[in-house]
Amino acid sequence: MPTSVTLKGNPLAVEGTELKAGDAAPDFKLRKSLKDESGLADYSGKVLIINAVPSLDTPVCDLQGKRFNKEAAALGDGAVVLMVSRDLPTAQARWCGASDAENIVCLSDYKDQTFGNAWGVELPDLGVLARAVFVVGADGRIAYAEYVPEIAQEPDYDAALEAAKKALG
Repeated sequence: MPTSVTLKGNPLAVEGTELKAGDAAPDFKLRKSLKDESGLADYSGKVLIINAVPSLDTPVCDLQGKRFNKEAAALGDGAVVLMVSRDLPTAQARWCGASDAENIVCLSDYKDQTFGNAWGVELPDLGVLARAVFVVGADGRIAYAEYVPEIAQEPDYDAALEAAKKALG
């Protein structure tokens, strides 16, 4: 069971399998658009920074997306930054356009809703994902995992970026 999560100090139930460094990254089936799917194999051989967020339309998620968009350019072609939420792909596309987020890929778990359990970020009472950051090495293994204990707080950007740089070699 994942670490406990709170929202403004109030405990939230979290479901799914907590991932740790060294674990194989679970596959996923997420939506790039209302029709197009994306899975782990689409990023084979790349280092991934996967951001699970409740909704891009909230202040902290907005900050997190913008920060990783800014940092992604410096990581080079060997890395891909993914933002995963339950927002509809159309809402994600609107956010990307409004935020000039050209260096990240937004993916939605609205359709199948399986990412949350597989990655240990399912918040069943709210129907959204908990805030977490994962770095997946080119070998498909988790190199870094942070489950942010207070959903209204930002993740440790420096630690995630350092893990990504290390995974890039």
